[in-house]
Amino acid sequence: MLLETDQLAVWPMPRTCPFSPPDAYAALRREAPVKVRIRTGEAWLVTRYDDVRRILLDPRFSSDDTRPGFPVRIPLPPTPRAMSFTRMDGPEHSRLRRMAMTEFTARRTRALRPSVEELVETLLGALEAARGDGPVDLIEHFAGPLPSLVIARMLGVPAGDERHFSALSKAVLAQDAAPEEIYAAFVEMTQYLDRLIVAKGRAPQDDLLSRLSVDYVATGRLSHEDLVAMARLLLVAGHETTANQLGLSALSLLREPAQLAELRADPTLYGQAVEELLRYWSITQDNQVRVVVEDAEIGGVHMAEGDGVILAYPGANHDESVFPDAGKVDIHRDAGRHIAFGHGPHLCPGISLARMELELALRALFTRFPGLRLADGPDAVVFREQAVNYGLSSLLVTW
Repeated sequence: MLLETDQLAVWPMPRTCPFSPPDAYAALRREAPVKVRIRTGEAWLVTRYDDVRRILLDPRFSSDDTRPGFPVRIPLPPTPRAMSFTRMDGPEHSRLRRMAMTEFTARRTRALRPSVEELVETLLGALEAARGDGPVDLIEHFAGPLPSLVIARMLGVPAGDERHFSALSKAVLAQDAAPEEIYAAFVEMTQYLDRLIVAKGRAPQDDLLSRLSVDYVATGRLSHEDLVAMARLLLVAGHETTANQLGLSALSLLREPAQLAELRADPTLYGQAVEELLRYWSITQDNQVRVVVEDAEIGGVHMAEGDGVILAYPGANHDESVFPDAGKVDIHRDAGRHIAFGHGPHLCPGISLARMELELALRALFTRFPGLRLADGPDAVVFREQAVNYGLSSLLVTW
């Protein structure tokens, strides 16, 4: 049942089952997009796969968060370009995105593979050592640290700072945190990156921030402030999304022993399993938003200039007309059409890196611990529902 205020459903919408998108999405997919009430007013909620993809390709729907009517999801301080190029359109978006993409090509991702494999094995060793006589938290000791260490190495963040940044990124994206807590985490992260980038400009090393400082900031093609914003985006996105997806993917496979047995018997299936798990969880549950800049008709409704729009990725990726029996994990499904990474001009730049991390981590985890299983007790799995990116606070396992 939808919560209603002034005849409008309140969004975000609750889940009755933590393994499924909000119940309301199934009913909404059978209807035209509807208006919902958000913390700053109203916005259209779009849940059908075809409608979401169409909007992601349509320049009449803007990512520019400075435009009137843009749905504010994360109450950040009034910082110019707080979300870097993800909240831009047109030539400026393309210009900054191309700079970042030089570090996320398939070639660079392949070059990172040995380093990621080394980190995976190190963390699995630490996980084994941490178990002792009882269960161990897979999020704390493996799924959380791995992406944070990977992106820290890429950016050139000292390894000793990665746990601190993990906490800051969670605080920035938490929807149940007080505004002053979000502001404080955002400001602290920004100040740290500002100092780090200055240091990289003075003494460049073999890392992403050094290369961007030398190639773009020093040549006047990128401002220092824009590089700080870009680094902040890459650090938060590169850690938070992959960490949540890795934890949820491990949980899914532990709950599907027959499919896990198939993966162990044929590890070449891990690639398509990762795609299915990305589709199934669609963790970017609350932060894919746009504002209408030119009147448009979507799904039979008129959306006017200045209207906010929310794109429900979990709704789209569970659209039965595209993914039959969408509520079930099927590692043999052709899930290649999912939009967990977005679609169109704002497609996630870190796709290759995320896929590589997930595949290597899951394969190594279930190979090293063939008897891995969920720990007993009601607190073995704790979900992070009140967050922009869906995930787990803890996942207790044993073997």
